[in-house]
Amino acid sequence: MIKVLIADDEELVRTGLRAILEAADDIEVIAEARNGSEAVTEAARYRPHVVLMDVRMPVMDGVTALREINRSPQPPKVVMLTTFDRDEYVYSALRARAAGFLLKDTAPRDLIAAVRAVAQGNAMLSPTVTKRMLDAFARSETPDSAAARKRLAGLTERERQVSRAVARGLSNTEIARELGMTETTVKAHVSRSLAKLGLANRVQIALVVRDAGGNESP
Repeated sequence: MIKVLIADDEELVRTGLRAILEAADDIEVIAEARNGSEAVTEAARYRPHVVLMDVRMPVMDGVTALREINRSPQPPKVVMLTTFDRDEYVYSALRARAAGFLLKDTAPRDLIAAVRAVAQGNAMLSPTVTKRMLDAFARSETPDSAAARKRLAGLTERERQVSRAVARGLSNTEIARELGMTETTVKAHVSRSLAKLGLANRVQIALVVRDAGGNESP
């Protein structure tokens, strides 16, 4: 059973998320929090597998709560709830190693699938979200190209090919088709690349590739 903590300052949102998640027979919502401070406390008390965390909350915002939760010895996977088009905190959450991001209007089926994926240790980031976040970073940050190329040099050529495809916002299915491999192999390359680079999700891979010079070889 996947144990979930929902943290959002709007009761209607919490109620809706609970109803959606508890419709799945393998997910249980074990606690709710109205702000980031409560989320930190409840996460320590109930030890959920996954936390759905609103970015914008009173008392303590979601990013600060994420950092606090990640200081615990065995932290849960934290998925940030956001609107993306106006949440400047999203990029701080990415740097703070959020396990994924969900739009607040995510379809119920996709929400359940995302919780399951994150609970299994997979980062939850859609290609559309990847592209939007990369665009925002491109407008706001100056890349350290030399450092990024040095990091990518530690990957195998196949891992770099997959990483460059990730940076273009392709899904695992699209990468598999383009590079002539199975989706399982693509997932394995992505996982190894994350481990070697010390990263938490696909967007972070895409950022390193972008900083190294886009789709060119490091």
